[in-house]
Amino acid sequence: MPPSRFLVAITDFITAPEIEQKILGDIADVVALNGFNEAEIVDRLENAHGIVVWHNLSLTRTSLERLKCCKIIVRSGVGIDNVDYKFARTRGIPMCNVPDYGTEDVADTAIGMALALTRGIHRQNSQLRAGLGEWLYTQAVPLQRLRGRVFAIVGLGRIGTAVALRAKALGMDVVFYDPFLPDGDDKSLGIRRAESLEELLRQAYVVSLHTPLTEQSRHCINAQSLAWLPQGSYLVNTSRGAVVDTSIIPDAISSGQLAGAALDVLPHEPPPDDDPVIRAWRDPNHPAHHRLIVNPHAAFYTEQGFLDMRTKGATAIRRALTGQPLRNVVN
Repeated sequence: MPPSRFLVAITDFITAPEIEQKILGDIADVVALNGFNEAEIVDRLENAHGIVVWHNLSLTRTSLERLKCCKIIVRSGVGIDNVDYKFARTRGIPMCNVPDYGTEDVADTAIGMALALTRGIHRQNSQLRAGLGEWLYTQAVPLQRLRGRVFAIVGLGRIGTAVALRAKALGMDVVFYDPFLPDGDDKSLGIRRAESLEELLRQAYVVSLHTPLTEQSRHCINAQSLAWLPQGSYLVNTSRGAVVDTSIIPDAISSGQLAGAALDVLPHEPPPDDDPVIRAWRDPNHPAHHRLIVNPHAAFYTEQGFLDMRTKGATAIRRALTGQPLRNVVN
């Protein structure tokens, strides 16, 4: 017999679950645990029938093996690397994500970051604010026309495709690498396909990363792969921080291998003060100071996208608790 009232726990990030309560309130009590690490909340998850996970903490086997009656875990976002979803399946617990909440928003951010770098917008603003140089276009010379230059995309999923369409509209030569994508998407989109990451990077002017974090993609941008880029290229990451070995970014900018980089995500969020990227970004004497954009994992955010995340996450919980077919199951 199902309980008269279910219990749904939101592990982190959300502190006032009005939206979730509105969707689930007739069948469940919704509690926001506001945790920042797994140890803080593990005891409070045991009796949850549904769990919503954001991105401030991870759920490992330690928590999952203590769940007594969980029917579903929802990752409120796209990336699923902070939950041991494979072990959850061995416990008979399906896990769903919300893959479409912010496609336009992340794509717009990636293109916005690319334009801020390649048109010298960020660099000129940063240097002039610091009182450096003359009030002239020469602040950011040389800049290259974007039309016809290669915009390289790693991962042609929903967001990667949206970015490809935007870059194509700018007149750029869009090339992608995605070994998991069947043949034909390049034809339907009118873009080119690279058969390897090396082939992609060797021709890139801008590289935009849109891959999930897996064992295959972790540090796929590293010292070796960065060396494949033509001198003076640009890097944009709005996917997952650990896709890039960020420790190499400051030296790559200092050497001119990278003309600039924009990072919406970092391996550790918030980053420690001794993170090499953060030190260079804050140091007005470091070449990366004016050529590096760092955002606080915010590419997903618009008011509309945020509402979508919460609404779709809670709706997925409701489906599981009421016995309806699940969507976007990742395990």
